[in-house]
Parts: sequence; C-alpha cells; structure tokens
Amino acid sequence: MEHLFTSESLISFLILVILEVVLGIDNVIFVSIIMNRLPGKDEKKARTFWMISGMIMRSLLLMGLGWLLAQKGKYIIPESWFGKGFDLASLVMLGGGLFLIFKSVKEIHGKLEGEDPNLAINKKRITLSQALVQIIVIDAVFSFDSIITAGGTAKYVEIMIAAVIIAMIVMFLFSPKISAFIHKHPTLKMLALSFLVMIGLSLIIEGWDSEKAHDLHLKNYIYFGMAFSFIVELLNMTMLNRQKKRHVVKLNEPVLEEENPYSDQAK
Repeated sequence: MEHLFTSESLISFLILVILEVVLGIDNVIFVSIIMNRLPGKDEKKARTFWMISGMIMRSLLLMGLGWLLAQKGKYIIPESWFGKGFDLASLVMLGGGLFLIFKSVKEIHGKLEGEDPNLAINKKRITLSQALVQIIVIDAVFSFDSIITAGGTAKYVEIMIAAVIIAMIVMFLFSPKISAFIHKHPTLKMLALSFLVMIGLSLIIEGWDSEKAHDLHLKNYIYFGMAFSFIVELLNMTMLNRQKKRHVVKLNEPVLEEENPYSDQAK
C-alpha cells in the first residue's frame, strides 16, 4: 500500500481526476440531456442507474487493464519479426496511444470547426427503458477514452479506479457549474485535449520499448508540461478577468438544460 502514497502516485491521481472531470463533462451533459427527456418520476431512477453502472463499468475495464499490464514479457509477436518482441500489454498501449491521438485531434477539430452537436439531439419524450439503453451506449463510448487516459496517466490500477470514481462523483454533483465554467473558459478544454495527445504519444513510446520509456521518465516530463501549461492558463484567466472587453471562442459542445420540461407534467 505504501506505493500508493508516493509523490508520483499522488500527483498522477490529482492530474487524472482533473483530466477525467474536464474531458468527461460532455459525457455527463449527453446523459443529462437524455434524462431530461424522461418524465420527472423516472429521472431520478435513470440518474441513479447511470451513476452506479458508470462506476461499475469503468472499474471492471480498469481491472481488465490491470490484467493486461500483468502480461508483460509474454510475447505474442516474437523477437524475430521486428528485432524485439511484443506482448499483449505493448500492443494495447500502441493501439491505445494511436487511438488517443486520433480521437483527441478529431475532437479538437469538432469543437472548433465541426457541426453543432445540439442539432443532432432528438428532444422527443422517451421511455425509461429506452433511456437506460442510450445511457449505457453513450457511457460505453466515453468509458473507452476514460480508461485509456487513466492507463497513460497513472501507474497503479488502484489509483486509476479511485480517480475515476471521484471524478464521476464530482461530475454527478456539479456538472452544470463545471459545464458553465468550461464554456466560459474553452482554453481548458483545448489544453486537456492537447494533454491527451501527449499521453497518447507516451503510450506509443512505452508500448514500443517500456524499459527505455521508464529510463527516460516520460511521465515526469508530461506532468511538468501539464502543470506549467495549467499555471500559464491560470495567469491568462486572471489577466483577462481584469479586462472589461474580452473575446471568448465558443466551442461546438452540447448544452445542458437545467430544467426538465416534463417535470411539471409528472406532478
């Protein structure tokens, strides 16, 4: 248990919680929009289901990731092919890193130049069973990004699970306020997505040669880059808040409706 309370573990835990909250807010908003299409009496049931199922799904996926990391050294691709062997964990890291870079760049493009996601949202009333199915599908899509991010940020599965659960609780309780803050400061979203590109690159390097990646202390450099960028952004935000006139770029992102249009009908 001592390894969970080292400075490296605590820093990775804090960074992972922040990343999961900032990057996972779209997941919460999409799920909340689905729940807002339910009658008021079913909304609480759907919210509870989403909270519990989301934690269980992510925890199980992280345990599976822990099992994959334990397969290091058991080569699937022999050394004779590329001059070095690849085990299942290395292949997952290579694939996950490429996926993370692709998905991050695609999302940056979508946020800045893509279509408005609110135009594609169907706002018709739905049943509880339909809502639960849609929540599972959306949560599964976002969970994959979350798990790969956790694997590239933290070293121990216990840290990953704790960070993801705390991030989900924070998003569950404060999603409207977090969404409004990120909407007011879109640079935070872009920084978080840029960090994912860095994490994806570190996963590729670690998947290709984990020993050299460990010797280079890649994660320490990534943590430094994240911290430095975050401090610079805080200074920028402080300076901009003092200015009366400021131009804020509006990202293409889903908008969370705070009031349920069917709540009054259910009373």
